[in-house]
Amino acid sequence: QVQLVESGGGLVQAGGSLRLSCAASGVIFSFNIMGWYRQAPGKQREVVATIDSSGNTNYADSVKGRFSISRDSAKNTVYLQMNSLKSEDTAVYYCNAYNWPTNCWGQGTQVTVSS
Repeated sequence: QVQLVESGGGLVQAGGSLRLSCAASGVIFSFNIMGWYRQAPGKQREVVATIDSSGNTNYADSVKGRFSISRDSAKNTVYLQMNSLKSEDTAVYYCNAYNWPTNCWGQGTQVTVSS
């Protein structure tokens, strides 16, 4: 059974940094696309950043220049370095891993940015 386990969330002051990690287990293949999504209270889940197996990345406009996604395909692990955090970045962050037909989600990790 495929599992994604996130870590690295927490409470940080505005302007600070956090690094999220997500490790996949129970798979023998490398996921094509891995990414991070977030959901703030009362809002829909939104994409934050994605990275494919070639290292191509995409970012939400709201995090460009502040967040950086990377991956270690051999370990099926994806990271999200978050700098210059703002209060509006407060949300539950979810890891996602996709390789047709497998689409997996982590349990989520809370990121709270205090102003």
